[in-house]
Amino acid sequence: MAASLSYFDESHQLVRDSVRRFVEREILPYIDEWEEAEEFPRELYLKAGAAGILGIGYSEQLGGSHEGDVFAKVAASEELMRSGSGGLVAGLGSLDIGLPPIVKWAKPAVRERVVPQVLAGEKIMALAVTEPSGGSDVANLKTRAVRDGDHYRVNGSKTFITSGVRADYYTVAVRTGGEGFGGVSLLLVEKGTPGFSVGRKLKKMGWWASDTAELFFDDCKVPVENLIGAENAGFACIMANFQSERLSLAIMANMTAQLALEESLKWARERQAFGKPVGKFQVLKHRLAEMATQLEVSREFTYRQAAQMAAGRSVIKEISMAKNFATDIADRLTYDAVQIMGGMGYMRESLVERLYRDNRILSIGGGTREIMNEIISKQMGL
Repeated sequence: MAASLSYFDESHQLVRDSVRRFVEREILPYIDEWEEAEEFPRELYLKAGAAGILGIGYSEQLGGSHEGDVFAKVAASEELMRSGSGGLVAGLGSLDIGLPPIVKWAKPAVRERVVPQVLAGEKIMALAVTEPSGGSDVANLKTRAVRDGDHYRVNGSKTFITSGVRADYYTVAVRTGGEGFGGVSLLLVEKGTPGFSVGRKLKKMGWWASDTAELFFDDCKVPVENLIGAENAGFACIMANFQSERLSLAIMANMTAQLALEESLKWARERQAFGKPVGKFQVLKHRLAEMATQLEVSREFTYRQAAQMAAGRSVIKEISMAKNFATDIADRLTYDAVQIMGGMGYMRESLVERLYRDNRILSIGGGTREIMNEIISKQMGL
């Protein structure tokens, strides 16, 4: 990864080495079994918490480390993706989309109670925004919360919620005001709250090791103190949260492509055809050269946006570009990896088969490719 030289320092390398050892010890020996079981042990959250992995990027006062260090988070995310399971990474990392609004905007008593438990792996955090009526149309979500004394009464439903089955805390987008983005708020809903229930575990094309659920709110009473930020100001919180989520998805896409390239190179060197390794044939050599080039460009552009974010600059347009470009490259490289490996690439025992399936969600989650293009065009003044 030559592109990483100007972005990562010695402390980031220590993070990378630590997370890589954790993956080799605690995940890789079991990941195939967990994929087939479509879940991983809850105990892994505790282990990742004890190893300091879940706390990377959060303040020490709340139980974290490397607060605000974007590239410490990038290094950890890349090494977790070496598990070869996007589902495991999404499930273990669901705190990173559910927790930031709590850290930034929740009342101090709520923040100090919830965040340390989640960073320690004792509790699981999820974000609940998407609804059955429309995933991308966040400004027009239907789940309603009506103030009733010192509680909100919440009615509605959510779907496609990562870690939704076994989460303990949910950052939930609700409508507290009128139509449009100006009427949206965020609430912390805790498992066991009367009127809140979790539906069936959803079956997915990929990301098998993560649980994905439907959530239902039937006159669910949520304390007013669980309001995150100001009432009717939730849309801005959601949009701010999306920027870091899109960076994470771009990193996942680039690492998916990296693993696909590595598997293709290994196959090209070891597989024999017509008396020599298949990598000696010009058609395959050139394809691999193009794959490596595309990945290097994507990774460098993503790192550039991470550096801009670390410097406190707004990259609304550029991070949307990075997500689209990275997922396009991952689409291409996972397709090519399966093609290069032929029949073996189609087998469940092959890593590239899983990469191919897991990759497909990356241009949908965190804002679809089409929504990214809408954002980019608006930032261009169109």
